[in-house]
Amino acid sequence: MKGSNMKLITSLLPHSKGFVNGEWVDALSGHTFTVSSPSTGEVLTSVPDMVAVDCELAIAAADNAFKSWSSLTAKERAMMLRRWYNVLDDHSKDLAHIMTAESGKPLNEAMGEVAYGNSFVEWFSEEARRINGEVVPSPANKQLVFIKQPIGVVSLITPWNFPHAMITRKAAAALAAGCTCVIKPAEDTPLTALALAYTVQLAGFPKGVFNVVTCTRANAAEIGRVLCQSPSVAGLSFTGSTEVGKLLYNQCAVGVKRVSLELGGNAPFIVFNTADIERAVECAMAAKFRNCGQACISPNRFFIHNDVFESFVEKMVKRIHTDIKLGDGFDPNTTTGPLINDAQVAKVTRIVDDAIAKGAKVHCGGKRALEVGDKFFHPTLLTNVTSDMLCTKEEIFGPVVVCMRFSTEGEAVQQANNTSRGLAGYFFTNDVSQAWRVAKNLEVGMVGINESLISSAEIAFGGIKESGLGREGSHHGIEEFTYIKSLCFGNA
Repeated sequence: MKGSNMKLITSLLPHSKGFVNGEWVDALSGHTFTVSSPSTGEVLTSVPDMVAVDCELAIAAADNAFKSWSSLTAKERAMMLRRWYNVLDDHSKDLAHIMTAESGKPLNEAMGEVAYGNSFVEWFSEEARRINGEVVPSPANKQLVFIKQPIGVVSLITPWNFPHAMITRKAAAALAAGCTCVIKPAEDTPLTALALAYTVQLAGFPKGVFNVVTCTRANAAEIGRVLCQSPSVAGLSFTGSTEVGKLLYNQCAVGVKRVSLELGGNAPFIVFNTADIERAVECAMAAKFRNCGQACISPNRFFIHNDVFESFVEKMVKRIHTDIKLGDGFDPNTTTGPLINDAQVAKVTRIVDDAIAKGAKVHCGGKRALEVGDKFFHPTLLTNVTSDMLCTKEEIFGPVVVCMRFSTEGEAVQQANNTSRGLAGYFFTNDVSQAWRVAKNLEVGMVGINESLISSAEIAFGGIKESGLGREGSHHGIEEFTYIKSLCFGNA
C-alpha cells in the first residue's frame, strides 16, 4: 500500500478522541491538534488538545476504578489481560498500519513492534498470578508475613519512538499488579495510544481502568505536572529524555511518589580484534538503523580495535549503500523511514555538522536527503572523531555511525564508560574470558554480547547512572507497581 491513507486503517480508530472513564471524549475546551505523517506530510486526523482539568478528570476516573479493579483476584485480572492480548493479536495488522502512518517507520518494522508490544500483555497476564509474598522466621513468638499490594493510580508518560510497546510494557504490568492507569502519549503519535484504548474497550475492561489523555507539547508541561503531583496519583512511569525525566523526578518528589524512569542512552558498541567482523557489522546494521536510529538502546559510539578498524568501516559503508532504502513506510522497498519531526532533523543535522566542522571524515551521508521540510536523513558514517565533538557526548537519536579507534581492552572500556548515561552496551569478541570481564565492567544496565537485540518481555529493561530508575519487563516489571506490607501476627 502506497501512502498513509487513514481511510484504510480506521477499524481501531472509530473516534479521534481521548479515552476517559470508558468514554470517548473531547477536550473540555473543544481544542484539537492535527496528527500528520512524517513521511508524506499528510494530515491524518485531529485529536483533543487537553489541559490540566481534562487530566484531573482522567485521574479521578482511575482513582474511582482502583478499588474494584484491585479487589479482583489475580486470576481474574490475568484472564482480563489475556483477553486484551487476544484482541491485540487479532488486530495486529491494523495497529501496525496506524503506527506506520503516524511515525513513518516501515510497515514490517511496525509489525515487529506490535508483536513485541503484544508480548508484554501476554507475559504480564501470566505474571499477574505470581505476585507472591513471603513467610519469614520471627525472632519472637510471632508470625511474620510479607504481602504485596498495588500502589494505586499510576501515570504513564510514553514516547513517540515506540508508541505501542512503551504503553503495553508499562500498562500491562500496572494492570496485572492491580493498579489503574492514566496514559499521556507523545504529541507525534497519539493514534496508536487511542487504538490501544479501543482494544481495551473491546476486551471488556471496566471503566476508568485505562485512560488516555492527548495534548500538544504546549500543554505537556501542565499535564505532566498534574500527573506527577496529584494527590490521587501513587506513581509515575516515564520513558523519554534524561532532561525531562529529571524534571518529572523533581515534581514527583513533592508527593514522594513511586517513580520509574527509562531515560536516554549513549550506548557503546565495541569490536575487539578477535571478533567475527561480519557478525559485528550485521548486528551494527540492525541495532543502529532500527527505527532510523531513534531508539534509546541504539549504539551511539562505535569503538573499533585498530587491527580491524578499516575492515569494519569498509564493510559497514558497503552495507549502508546496499541495504538502506529511505522512503514511505508503506512502500515494501523501504527499509528506513524518516526522523519523526523537524526538531529531530535539526538536532541530528546540528550534531553531524559539528563533527564535520571539527574535522570528522564523512564516509557516507552527512546530509539531509530531500528538501527543507522533509524529514529523511541519509545514513551517515563518520571517522576521525574526537572527544570534543557533540556526536560523542549527546545521544544522537538518528542514523549516524560514529567510529573511533582503540588499542587495548582497558582503553575501550574506559572510553565506553566515559559518559553520564548507562542504559545499554554492545561488544563483540571470541575470547570467552574477555566476554565475562567486559560484560561486568561496562557501566550499563543491559549488555549485548555478540548480539544486537537485547530486549524482550523476559528481560529486565533499564539502565543505571542518568539512564534511569527501575526495570520494565520480566518479573521485576511488576515490582514498580507494588509495595510490600509487613504483617506481624501475635499469638491469640
